[in-house]
Amino acid sequence: MAFQPIVNFGDQQVWGYETLVRGLENQSAAYILDQIDGTRVHSFDQIIRSKAIRLAHSLHFNEFLSINFLPNAVYKPENCIRSTLAVCDELGFDKKRIMFEVTEAEKITDHAHLKSIFTEYKKHQFLTAIDDFGAGYSGLNLLAEWQPDIIKLDMNLIRGIDENKTKQLIVKSIIDVCNGLGIQVIAEGVETKQELAPLVDFGVTLFQGYYFARPLFEGLPEVPAETYLL
Repeated sequence: MAFQPIVNFGDQQVWGYETLVRGLENQSAAYILDQIDGTRVHSFDQIIRSKAIRLAHSLHFNEFLSINFLPNAVYKPENCIRSTLAVCDELGFDKKRIMFEVTEAEKITDHAHLKSIFTEYKKHQFLTAIDDFGAGYSGLNLLAEWQPDIIKLDMNLIRGIDENKTKQLIVKSIIDVCNGLGIQVIAEGVETKQELAPLVDFGVTLFQGYYFARPLFEGLPEVPAETYLL
């Protein structure tokens, strides 16, 4: 696994770390996922969750741990969550520190199933998030059916937002909706101070991207102090 920080710009500190699957020789997530056929998706999903928690525990940090999951690999959420809970119990890892992300870019045809997954996760006090919001198939329809704790704005909305009035209007509208629904917003894919500035003006406090730190293989990258200055 590699770890990339999610920072709280207002508090000038790391809020959490997203775990990103890697190969044993640091191969990309895309490379690894290409090796997984349909019959092994469920077991792979379970292994990755346990690996992420165990590695996070070994790194001794107290911030949130964000884990991507494959919703189409979850058959019955109440059964699939058992292995995650067992690892937390074994290590003494606070489950309230775990956030599960599902990417909006993955085509999900059974929204009722996805809703049942998030309902079960919330029951166990996990945080829930939609990743790549604004890039996928459902958009605001997902929020009309159920509300996660967090949405992560897709990086394509963030790229060059400082020079694109249309993107600014779209992002501001999404933020307004989320504020009304009590959903936190993470702006991911921030690469420059120029992209950061309008998002701070819009009231976003949580950020992720190369501007703050690149993912580090099996370690926690440092966030330079100057990245908190505008």
